[in-house]
Amino acid sequence: MKRPVLFHRCEIWLPTIWGWLALVLVGTATIVIFARNLNAFLAPNQPVGASLLVVEGWMDRKGLDQAVAAFRSGGYERVVTTGGPIEWPELHGYVTFAERAAEYLKQHGLADASVTAVPAPASAQDRTFLSAVMVREWAKQFGLTINALDVFSSGTHARRSRLLYRMAFGPNVEVGIIAARSSNYDGDRWWRTSDGARDVLDQGIGLIWVKCCFWIPPPGTHEERWAVPAREVRVIE
Repeated sequence: MKRPVLFHRCEIWLPTIWGWLALVLVGTATIVIFARNLNAFLAPNQPVGASLLVVEGWMDRKGLDQAVAAFRSGGYERVVTTGGPIEWPELHGYVTFAERAAEYLKQHGLADASVTAVPAPASAQDRTFLSAVMVREWAKQFGLTINALDVFSSGTHARRSRLLYRMAFGPNVEVGIIAARSSNYDGDRWWRTSDGARDVLDQGIGLIWVKCCFWIPPPGTHEERWAVPAREVRVIE
């Protein structure tokens, strides 16, 4: 009886010292190119020319100042601010980031009639997606048809924001994006500062998580809106 063969002999090709050197050089060049373009990839500027600008209200003053400039130069008819509850509102004077941002935009030159705050309820996760759902429900509640919108977000958060708004609004709504420039670090050399490295790497990981792990709940379900009925969408004009 022939015994079974447990091992077999094979030939393995290994790089020479010059081969290893070439691999190291190619790998290093790839990493450098990837690093130099990562910030630009995460912070795209691709507006679609919509009449509605959605401003993520949790941004700082410099980001909101850029949103004011974008509204004026982009020919928008209306701006909606988003954001959930602020911790210690008695110290800040506003209950939500949406209300705070709306008031800031009004105080810095935008006509009151063009600014609407659409706050989101408290949530420990998926806050951007929930804000997008609340904007969608606000439009539905007031009988507004949205075929396109531009989202104004903070730097490297921008690509993730656009992706989540596309998920919330569906394929029939065109979603553009405008990224505020960071004042804390040079986007082309983000790895040279701790703020830049932390921001870019954190947002990069966040984008990967959304793409591979975020499950889109069915529209109108408890899971999508965290049990917030459409009739309870709160709007501050």
